[in-house]
Amino acid sequence: MLIGENLHIISKQTKEAIAERNEKYVLDNIKKQVNNGIKTLDLNIGPAKAKIQGALSWLIDLVQDNFDVNFSLDTTNIEEMKNGFLALKNPSNAFLNSTSADLEKLNTACEIVSKYEANMIALTMSAQSGIPKTPDERIELAFSIIESTSEYGIDNSKVWIDPLILPICAAQEQAVVSLDTIRMIKESFDPEVKTLIGLSNISNGCPSELRADINRVFLALALGCGLDGAIVDSFDTKTLEVYNVVKTRKVNNALDGLYLKLYNAMVNFEDIDEIKYDKSDIEQHKIIRCAQILLNREIYSHSFV
Repeated sequence: MLIGENLHIISKQTKEAIAERNEKYVLDNIKKQVNNGIKTLDLNIGPAKAKIQGALSWLIDLVQDNFDVNFSLDTTNIEEMKNGFLALKNPSNAFLNSTSADLEKLNTACEIVSKYEANMIALTMSAQSGIPKTPDERIELAFSIIESTSEYGIDNSKVWIDPLILPICAAQEQAVVSLDTIRMIKESFDPEVKTLIGLSNISNGCPSELRADINRVFLALALGCGLDGAIVDSFDTKTLEVYNVVKTRKVNNALDGLYLKLYNAMVNFEDIDEIKYDKSDIEQHKIIRCAQILLNREIYSHSFV
């Protein structure tokens, strides 16, 4: 499942539009996401201070009056989150984005999610541990999260664990850790829980011309490890195409075929070095180079292609 990330106050233009309650800007943004096939939208208003205060309910009312979509509500302001859920027409389809393994924060999130039978996105991190460096440590936090959600009667199918993705240019070895954590989460719970990532995190800090390629390759690899969902740049139609190739197994060209080969290699625990491709095709070469770096086979640099 894909969640569109493109209404986010990190964007200065978006922050100003939300602060000014600019309906046209918001509706144009959402229309573009929906036209690209996105059915769940992340509404990210951060801490919701000053002019942003009260914006989540306003956004929900505006969007659900004009589009048939579901929502991921993303704010660190708990009152905004509660008011946002009150405004939803279909709260059981919504996502609380996000909580962590910190007990106080987790319990507050569980109270909201259990009340509305909604979905929860939970990060494998805590104030005490930060972001763990190994899959085992992240799985330990995932078990702690599930222990709490179970106490609140939240079904495992409603819990989406985010193994946390760190930028490839800053912590290259952690890409494999995240992939391994996805595998372990899918194997460790009965009933199973879902896994979800913020895809764009993998390319944060990389040159803009490389980001989309890195995102697409990592998505194919992660889906092969059992990933259930991703928060994505829904304006990047080629990334959405990679998702659809994996989902439908329908290949339209050589690049589609190569993404599917990467996915299958991860599913079957095969060595990507055995994948056959046209080495004279620079785009295919770029995909394989990305995969080698993401799997920590080659050293990342901004000029790796």
